[in-house]
Amino acid sequence: MTKNEDALKKIIAHAKEYGFVFQSSEIYDGLSAVYDYGPFGVELKNNIADNWWKSMVQHHENIVGLDSSIFMHPTIWKASGHVDAFNDPMLDNKDSKKRYRADMLVEEHMAKIEDKIDKEVKKAAKRFGESFNRDLFIETNPRVAEYRNNIEEIKKRLYTSMDEEDMEGIKKLIEDLEIVCPVSGSRNWTDVRQFNLMFATQIGSLSEGANTIYLRPETAQGIFVNYLNVQKSARMKIPFGIAQIGKAFRNEIVARQFVFRMREFEQMEMQYFVKPGTEMEWYNFWKEARMKWHISLGLPENKFRFHDHIKLAHYANAATDIEFDFPIGFKELEGIHSRTDFDLGAHQKFSGKKIQYFDPELNESYVPYVVETSIGLDRTFFAVFSNAYTEEKLPDGSERVVLHIKPALAPVKAAVLPLTAKDGLPEKAREIMDKLKFEYRCYYEEKDSIGRRYRRQDAIGTPYCITVDHQTLEDNTVTIRERDSMKQDRVEIEQLQGIIQLKLKS
Repeated sequence: MTKNEDALKKIIAHAKEYGFVFQSSEIYDGLSAVYDYGPFGVELKNNIADNWWKSMVQHHENIVGLDSSIFMHPTIWKASGHVDAFNDPMLDNKDSKKRYRADMLVEEHMAKIEDKIDKEVKKAAKRFGESFNRDLFIETNPRVAEYRNNIEEIKKRLYTSMDEEDMEGIKKLIEDLEIVCPVSGSRNWTDVRQFNLMFATQIGSLSEGANTIYLRPETAQGIFVNYLNVQKSARMKIPFGIAQIGKAFRNEIVARQFVFRMREFEQMEMQYFVKPGTEMEWYNFWKEARMKWHISLGLPENKFRFHDHIKLAHYANAATDIEFDFPIGFKELEGIHSRTDFDLGAHQKFSGKKIQYFDPELNESYVPYVVETSIGLDRTFFAVFSNAYTEEKLPDGSERVVLHIKPALAPVKAAVLPLTAKDGLPEKAREIMDKLKFEYRCYYEEKDSIGRRYRRQDAIGTPYCITVDHQTLEDNTVTIRERDSMKQDRVEIEQLQGIIQLKLKS
């Protein structure tokens, strides 16, 4: 087992043991790639979503919200291209019986070559010290040049084959690269074939007369088909945005890696409608703004990177991913796309309804261009949770597992703990709990030793533990313990709200 695999297993085990994430339908042996959020998981997830909503809607006067339906008219998915083009090239390994996305196997192979380039750069930087010129080294080093040429050749073959829907060409590329199955280690592959990712169902009172519709594979189309309703009712002027948080569904054949890739997931999307010709200005604006938001969650800047798309989707003229260094490596966390007027133009064509904006400054109507920011809420949860998970060795030789979650996102803000379950301490602790619970999500516990209770709160990421002891009954003071430093201070009960509030703003 690799170091990353071991770390992922520990994170998954911790998520279950402490009530963050459970395998769905576990008592029936589970449902693959479907998860349920437990008592503390749903709090963390909601806090992330609330932070995103405030940053998008509350902090921008020209962005408004929407909650569109999961079920939509089937022609919407024809107009968007999902019926004809929402396919993944799949193949199976005959020995392991595992199924993979062919393009991902090739892209992972390219990532390994990029890792070799990074190693060469790091070695050279160590050798040359402060005089090292990274860009010059990459341009002139023969070995790096060979690696880069190799990557470009692979990209050309892969994306040409995908554009031409040449499944034989993709399989030939996998064979030429000698890519092996991660499970069996063999190269015994089936042919590559296309697989549509949408879940189909029926709508209607009788099955024989039902119409086929789809569970939405993304939330964006609900925004586009409501563009006119929102623009007119909210009296919005371009540029303006529509934000939405909602469920989406994809029949992922390759669904693994915990909550990173699921069949039922939640998206946080904002579609920003702009005047044609200004889209790149706004694309660059949102690239920078979204990266700042991720870092504001308390995640390290060095765990993020942009990955600009070389092969663009059919609707885009520019696209990039914000990637995060998960325990499974650098993977997409958020996509920022300049979608041009494809979506509104397509719905205008298929619906026969005019979907345009009258610009009073230009005295003309046009179909707006769109810049999209689309982020997975579950993936953001995974990023925050995995980054926060820490195993610490303490000065006294003991160990603890702690979640260093940013206090504003923490599932529980304060735990109220009577030292013992007698002598009037629980009653006093309940008084404090009743004062704090209307402002903050708090947790009350009186079972086990105070040390064990501290450890449990560390494990769910609670920033503060408030201990009520016999001195509390005498002078109305409590001990407040800070999660990260484990420092304990004696404070008056009246100070607690101010202390917690200050911590949540940091």
